[in-house]
Amino acid sequence: QEQLVESGGDLVQPGGSLKLSCSVSGIIFSVYNMGWYRRAPGKERELVALITRGFNTTYADFVKGRFTITSDNAKNTVVLQMNSLKPEDTAVYYCNAHSLISGRRIWGQGTTVTVSS
Repeated sequence: QEQLVESGGDLVQPGGSLKLSCSVSGIIFSVYNMGWYRRAPGKERELVALITRGFNTTYADFVKGRFTITSDNAKNTVVLQMNSLKPEDTAVYYCNAHSLISGRRIWGQGTTVTVSS
């Protein structure tokens, strides 16, 4: 069964850090580009970071220099390290797998990040 399971969301103070993990199962990990998206309250879902199978990365301007996306092919896991968090980073964060072959997208259920003092 295809499954993306996010974890690591929490309540954190401004300036703090969190590490989100996405555990992937049921798909051939090596043929999917992976990404993290987020949806803040009252806003549209937006791209946060992408990592290709060639380990090239892309970041949204609003997280450059603060967030890092990494992929562990041996563990079928994608991690988003988030530093210097701001209240505007508060959102539900979703893991996404994008097939290089079919173009199909698979989504996780999301994990909630709240940045507040």
